[in-house]
Amino acid sequence: MRRDIPPLAEVRRITQKKRDAWWTVLLVDPVATPLVRFTAMYTRITPNQITWGAFLLGLGSAACFAFGDWKWLALGAVIYHLSFILDCMDGKVARLTGQGSVFGAWLDFVFDRIRVMVCGVALMGGQYERTGDTLYIWLALAVVALDTLRYINSLEIFKIRHTMRKQIKARMRAARRAQNEAELAFMEDLLRDNPSADIEQDLQRAAGEAPYDPQAPYDPQAPEESAGADGEAAPVARKPQVIDLHQEFRRKFPAYLRARSFLLRHRIRAHLVSGIEFQMGVFMIGPLFDVVMPATIVSGALLLVFELAIIYKLLLSTRDFTRTIDSFEEQKVPVAV
Repeated sequence: MRRDIPPLAEVRRITQKKRDAWWTVLLVDPVATPLVRFTAMYTRITPNQITWGAFLLGLGSAACFAFGDWKWLALGAVIYHLSFILDCMDGKVARLTGQGSVFGAWLDFVFDRIRVMVCGVALMGGQYERTGDTLYIWLALAVVALDTLRYINSLEIFKIRHTMRKQIKARMRAARRAQNEAELAFMEDLLRDNPSADIEQDLQRAAGEAPYDPQAPYDPQAPEESAGADGEAAPVARKPQVIDLHQEFRRKFPAYLRARSFLLRHRIRAHLVSGIEFQMGVFMIGPLFDVVMPATIVSGALLLVFELAIIYKLLLSTRDFTRTIDSFEEQKVPVAV
């Protein structure tokens, strides 16, 4: 037994994400986190072994789905959820024990995609054999396509945001050659690390307040001042300049900010239908209640709606990016070549 594993409350703090899908927060973490502590304390099971276990359970779920009968569908749904619990445990065990690896992340990603593809084909194939309705064949293709689209969209959005941040940092470095780059911070990083500040920020904006102006012109030669011991103004360390690439989105949707703040208080991210909820709708709710076709159609439609919302948010973010770059040009900041 390992004696360096902390109490359950500390394990939650270490392993649980500050923001996560509502399905994970409400239906997975309450089971997975105690199991993670037990696994780390009493066994030598590695995160990669847990990943393999989740994958094999997923294949077992697919085998149940292929039979098509409701009893097998219900069993497959339960097994799929157990597979997902294990899938959430591998990363938590890695964070708790320090056994994370690049290969483990790759293995988890690949097995997740294979599991969705195999289960989607098996589920819809079983229903096609059961009913003879060719729509299930198209639904099998739709499930695989939507899962792939979601990951491609997520990867490309990440790349675009990374590119925008790199360009802003390059402009800032050109403006502050003699200063430390730590004076630049991105709003999304600050809020991700401090959800309570995120909530306060959203409430202030929803109320029409403006606690700061991220786009205000900045004079790198003007340090902040505070009263010294002799009563005279004394220079102090300059606060980081914050770049908010979601400013326009926050301004356009104040009602959304209030709802988002409520969700963040409960550790739930505002992206209510992500790949996790899509999978659970298709592979748990549909089979468990024998409503595979309507559950798949509704889950797919909601996933598309939220993916389009993310794309729209990215569009507004690119406008904030353009305004930020233009502000450097207006200040005639030299650009490194």
